[in-house]
Amino acid sequence: MGPAFWAWLQLAACAAVLTVAGARLSRNGDIIADKTGISGSWVGLVLLAGVTSLPELVTGLSAVAAAGAPNIAVGDVLGSCVFNLTILAVVDFLHREESVYRRASQGHILSAGFGVILVGFAGLNVLLAQKGVALSFGHVGAYTPIFLVLYLVAVRAVFDYEREQVVDHAAEESGRYPEVTLRQAVAGYAAAALAVLAAGSWLPFVGVDLAQAMGWHKTFVGTLFVAAATSLPELVVTIAAVRIGAVDMAIANLLGSNLFNVAILALDDIAFLRGPLLSHVSPMHAVSAASAAVMTGMVVVALLYRPRARLFRTVGWASLGLLAVYLLNAYFLYLHGE
Repeated sequence: MGPAFWAWLQLAACAAVLTVAGARLSRNGDIIADKTGISGSWVGLVLLAGVTSLPELVTGLSAVAAAGAPNIAVGDVLGSCVFNLTILAVVDFLHREESVYRRASQGHILSAGFGVILVGFAGLNVLLAQKGVALSFGHVGAYTPIFLVLYLVAVRAVFDYEREQVVDHAAEESGRYPEVTLRQAVAGYAAAALAVLAAGSWLPFVGVDLAQAMGWHKTFVGTLFVAAATSLPELVVTIAAVRIGAVDMAIANLLGSNLFNVAILALDDIAFLRGPLLSHVSPMHAVSAASAAVMTGMVVVALLYRPRARLFRTVGWASLGLLAVYLLNAYFLYLHGE
């Protein structure tokens, strides 16, 4: 058994831990919402999105600070944004009654719009850095404080918009988990978050080993395989939310995770001491950023248009478009990644 086998085995082990932890996060998050009266949308946008994005946070910090793999870090963040939007196609497929975009609240357009701004700005700075246009404060890129400010503005704007919905949801039926206390739910939630942190911290090293063993570009590995693994909590939590009928919580989790993911680039840049992070990565990451922006635009159109038609009686045209852009992005990175 060679190094490739062990690299794949480690990736599978990390993915398994993240899958189990993601399921626990979903259940305990739902219990916390039930016990506190918080709306499902707000739980998805803040509580679930923040924790399900922990693998991207830990993976990025480990990649730049310990593994010396900036392409893995940036590829994981932007690749996770693309993968999270692809999960919407899975949600649409599982929601067999009608198109998921007809059931979802149009309030998600606000978080999606901020997602386009953040991802687009990240892609722009990747291209500018390749042309030597990289203003910085010491080793930190000038774009880093802008990332953080835009993220905080987005969270505040969405909070203000959702405030009335939170009040409305507070009157919904509660007490669905009489056998579990709020203290137990919080403890279970914290334990699942720690499991996510442990698996996520090992992923960048697995990605480097996998790239070397298979002869693949680190840009491709970081964007496709590591990003898919760190997005497993989003996948599991989203599917669990759809199964209990919490469509808004599922979509808010995905769009909220993308907002948080782009903010992670700022933290990665601070931890990367060799200079501005985006000046040390492949320009192909701009392709992932553009793909994420296009896919988010598709989601905005679908949420506004609310299509009735479902192709082949399974998914809508928007979901097929999301899947097509994801596959094209992976193909281009495989051919031209570094």
